[in-house]
Amino acid sequence: MTHRARRAARRILTVLAGVAAASVVLSGCLYAQIPAGAPAPERTADTSGVSAELLPYYSQKLAWKSCGAGFDCTEVKAPRDWDKPADGDLELAIVRHRATGTSQGSLLINPGGPGASGYDFVHDSLDYAVGADLIEDFDVIGFDPRGVGRSTAVRCLDAKKMDDYLYGVVPGPRNTPEWDAALSARDKTFADACEANSDGLLPYITTVNSARDMDLIRGVLGDKTLNYLGYSYGTFLGATYAKLYPERAQRLVLDGAIDPAVPGLEVSTIQAEGFESALRAYLEGCLAGRDCPFNGSVDEALTDFRALLSSISRTPMKNGDGRMLTVDSMITGTIAAMYSEQSWSYLTKGITAALQGDPSVMMGLADSYNSRNPDGTYADNTAEAFRAYNCMDYPVEDDPAAEDAVVAQLEAKAPTFAPYWQAPDPCKVWPYPPTGVREAITAEGSGPIVVVGTTNDPATPYAWAESLAKQLQNGVLVTRVGEGHTGYNKGNSCVDQAVERFLLDGKAPKDGLRCG
Repeated sequence: MTHRARRAARRILTVLAGVAAASVVLSGCLYAQIPAGAPAPERTADTSGVSAELLPYYSQKLAWKSCGAGFDCTEVKAPRDWDKPADGDLELAIVRHRATGTSQGSLLINPGGPGASGYDFVHDSLDYAVGADLIEDFDVIGFDPRGVGRSTAVRCLDAKKMDDYLYGVVPGPRNTPEWDAALSARDKTFADACEANSDGLLPYITTVNSARDMDLIRGVLGDKTLNYLGYSYGTFLGATYAKLYPERAQRLVLDGAIDPAVPGLEVSTIQAEGFESALRAYLEGCLAGRDCPFNGSVDEALTDFRALLSSISRTPMKNGDGRMLTVDSMITGTIAAMYSEQSWSYLTKGITAALQGDPSVMMGLADSYNSRNPDGTYADNTAEAFRAYNCMDYPVEDDPAAEDAVVAQLEAKAPTFAPYWQAPDPCKVWPYPPTGVREAITAEGSGPIVVVGTTNDPATPYAWAESLAKQLQNGVLVTRVGEGHTGYNKGNSCVDQAVERFLLDGKAPKDGLRCG
């Protein structure tokens, strides 16, 4: 047995809370509500319980500057190595939208990833990140975790080489020793570039360190406890915070939950099952419409879709810019559209065009997932930070019997994606060994922690939300019945009211609340 199965464990597709977030256009009316006159005074930093060696970080003064349209921004200095704070600093970029009413304090937001920019998420799509009542009552804080975006960031390849890495055709028949070797060599080139260009940062890019950074941000902003809304991977970050600082974890909402106890080998296999389920739901909706490129039953449409994947696997399609639509890019584009039911129409257009020999729409969907701009540049370093976090967070698992079981499960429960979900583990060539663990998080002593799960969420399956809510000593499960990734601020008033009442008033909803 090769390490193909463990590639799946690293292909953890919990990126932004929704693909459409990047294209949200903000209405100016939100910012017109900001009261005129001098801004409210800054709160005094909370340094309670802070050790002497960390006191300079928690007591630092922030230099805020205007970032336009009601936002201000600053940088927070954090220890590069939290276990050795005297060994140097890194910077965390944060952006703030002041409460338009009377502020209750700060509300920190993380959109997922690992590697997505919380700074951009809040600055560019505030009303997608949070509802109007939260904008009125909280200073909404977006931040780029360590290694990400405007913070001290992981750097690997230039744009041209990123194209080669993400979109290049790997020679040889798929899942053969030759193909495995070529892919491993490409992963090694990427890992070596990350080590060479990241100034020694890689061993410190972990979720535990990011959770410590988040407490630092809380402290320097002057909040005694944490108010937090984390989407997707942001639920793992939030749960990790609650594990480290349960007494300060008082109003946490974890939407689109990751189960921290699921072994790495199983994580992406379960996600593949989620995307298979979402694909079936998409095809059912597609067949009921007028423009669907398929006919017959859902099973017949799945057969035709698999035939398209097989054809592209044998013969990639040349895009207008010279890049090739490989089957991996086709899978990436399909997955991108699965994050939101509103994106299904783009998938229909993409599949229709691909069946006619035009790969441009599917390539565009893959580009949106990979943060690639039309001019060939990359909007951020999500792909690089994503790899850095996962390779440090997930323990190495080298059990051939377990790998065989995972492959069998993948083939049985996600037959559409199974042929393309296996590959050598890219973290096997990462420069540093992982430091993370996979274990249940109880966060004993925390306040209520609201966990939101969507019944047919493809990226973070509903079972993970159920499991996390049970693990947490004070977990409260809220269920959104529906399609797509995450549940809050997606048009379900029942979910929205439950989340907002909790964050605004501290009143947790009834455990098991189900919102149809």
